[in-house]
Amino acid sequence: MKTIIRKYTILDYFILVKYKIFTLFFLRKARLIRTPIFVRGKFLIDFGSGLTTGRSCRIDAFLTNDNLNSQKIIKIGNNVEINDNVHIAATDRIDIGNNVLIASNVYISDHNHGIYKGIIQDSPLSKPNDRDIYSSPVIIEKNVWIGQYVCVLQGVTIGEGSIIGAMSVVNKDIPPYSIAVGSPAKVVKKYDFKNKIWISVSHD
Repeated sequence: MKTIIRKYTILDYFILVKYKIFTLFFLRKARLIRTPIFVRGKFLIDFGSGLTTGRSCRIDAFLTNDNLNSQKIIKIGNNVEINDNVHIAATDRIDIGNNVLIASNVYISDHNHGIYKGIIQDSPLSKPNDRDIYSSPVIIEKNVWIGQYVCVLQGVTIGEGSIIGAMSVVNKDIPPYSIAVGSPAKVVKKYDFKNKIWISVSHD
């Protein structure tokens, strides 16, 4: 079995110590928070324990007239690992389960400027920033792995143990124990627990 062997230089250890000291002050129950990190609405976020982040992550929990009485609108489970340049933004609810691994440059949002389906829709002649915010919860269940450059959009649930391939756009629910790829993301494999293998899914 292949595993990554981490070899650190003296400078690497110095930087890790600096991050660890910052972590103890910023979020004591986290494992390691790398700076810079940008957090808005920290009081609306439950970080869980054992969190690891990469550099330049941005986590926005926006206070709105709809969530004034909410306890937490972003909930991050235990032992979650978030890599560099991840942006998570919530006005309603984003739940990330235990042991989720998120690669670099991932965007996860539960909201959108304007509405573009149904009977009443926003006009392209209006200013995007003047349009009402529409939101619906994002749920990422435990043991999910999200690949590089993935975009997870509002109202989506990613089922337990699933894998989202790099550069995918997730705009619909992904069932548990699936591998999904593409834009929009489609399930290409499902795990067969009886035979302990991933089985390809046909889209004919």
